[in-house]
Amino acid sequence: MLKQDAMASSQIGSQVSRRAIPIEAPRFQRVDISVLGRYMLSNKTEFPCQVIAMSPGDAVVIAPITGELGERVVIYLDHLGRIEGPISSTIDGGFEMNLIASARKRDKLAAQLTWLANKDELGLAEDRRHDRVVPDIRHSKLVLDDGRQYNCKIVDISLSGAAIDMDVRPAVGTPVTLGRMRGRIVRHFDYGIGVEFISAQQILSVVQQNLNVN
Repeated sequence: MLKQDAMASSQIGSQVSRRAIPIEAPRFQRVDISVLGRYMLSNKTEFPCQVIAMSPGDAVVIAPITGELGERVVIYLDHLGRIEGPISSTIDGGFEMNLIASARKRDKLAAQLTWLANKDELGLAEDRRHDRVVPDIRHSKLVLDDGRQYNCKIVDISLSGAAIDMDVRPAVGTPVTLGRMRGRIVRHFDYGIGVEFISAQQILSVVQQNLNVN
């Protein structure tokens, strides 16, 4: 039977021991997923992680370093992009967090979670031309043709493009150079922009090398 949507219920570790603090958050029911990513604690240290259950309002994260209760965490997830919010409780091997997001962002997350929950049962293909990964090189530089330059952070990359976390959002269609790669802006996100490379790269290791402008 298909999972109905991102509000479908999920039973996650009823036997898990946890400590919790009261943090107000919208009440949503979770779906089971398995999504890899990287998270950043408030002291700017980063570690790999895996989200095993999520709703538009909270997430269960498997992580090597737990962080403090109430500490704000930023996570960059495959397929889902950036999420953030405070740690609401600790569990064995990780933590739970409440998500800080606009109503529009929550609606988008609900659609993405529905897709992730059902794609295997429906045999759905990834809705992008190439698989995306979280790169080893996260910081790069975006240069516009008029010479303006912006430091940026890479959310994820593929052979044909990248999602970029940055405050400035040049117009869709604007030609840009990301690191050493020519491209154009093809979409705007809540957290930044999407860039499509003019020429698709052959292997992801080349993409990562070309992100570095030093």
